Amino acid sequence: MTERVIEGLPNETQQLLQTYVNEVKGCFGEQLEGMLLYGSAVRGEFLPGRSNLNILLLVSSYDSAVLKKYSALHRQWSKEQIVVPLFLTEEELHQSAAVFPLEFLEIQEHHRVLGGRDPFIGFHVKADRLREAVVQGMTSNLLRLRQRYVEGGGTDDATTILLPLSITATVPLLRGVQRLLGRPVLSHSDSVIKDVAEQLNLDLHGLLDALLLKRGQISPGPHEVPRLFDRYLHTMTLLTRAVEQLPQPGPR
Repeated sequence: MTERVIEGLPNETQQLLQTYVNEVKGCFGEQLEGMLLYGSAVRGEFLPGRSNLNILLLVSSYDSAVLKKYSALHRQWSKEQIVVPLFLTEEELHQSAAVFPLEFLEIQEHHRVLGGRDPFIGFHVKADRLREAVVQGMTSNLLRLRQRYVEGGGTDDATTILLPLSITATVPLLRGVQRLLGRPVLSHSDSVIKDVAEQLNLDLHGLLDALLLKRGQISPGPHEVPRLFDRYLHTMTLLTRAVEQLPQPGPR
């Protein structure tokens, strides 16, 4: 596996990934067929100290012993914001894409190979369940946000943690909306939000505020945090209702 340069990532992160690749190769050996980086690090939105590094490992096989061995690596690399990878065989990759079309369209369109082969060459993701996947994702996001808000006691600290997590999960869903509308799928989150707002004729400033909060560009005071949360909830509710009315895309 050769070293790969990911444009837009800090040199320190590049070096970290190169070390990670070598250690994962040592863990899986010949069972490792490919290693992909996807998410914000590939789309040009990586925020050092804030963004995670998302990895897909294509393996020929795995068992509990191999996964347990990787868990030792995870204890080390989770401190560097590398989340637990997706472990998939070739067969599982195809099966999973049929169940999670939005997630695998995201990976297919925005990934870089860190080592081995690229399983997405010639890969086809069906979009016949795309609208349902987007609506389900938005609804689940809202339900989890309410639950976690209550669990966090409704405090300002909890809210300023929850909103960035929620907007992180929402932006890929908005790119799903762009696909449903037949729009170009944009990479940068603020452009995605503005495009969907224009196409659906909705005020999505509640989402833009959450994005600015995630980036550390705004610091709402104690009187503004509850209003920010309420705007976000209201915006997400209106958005979900609008997406429910969109037609299902034709075959891709």
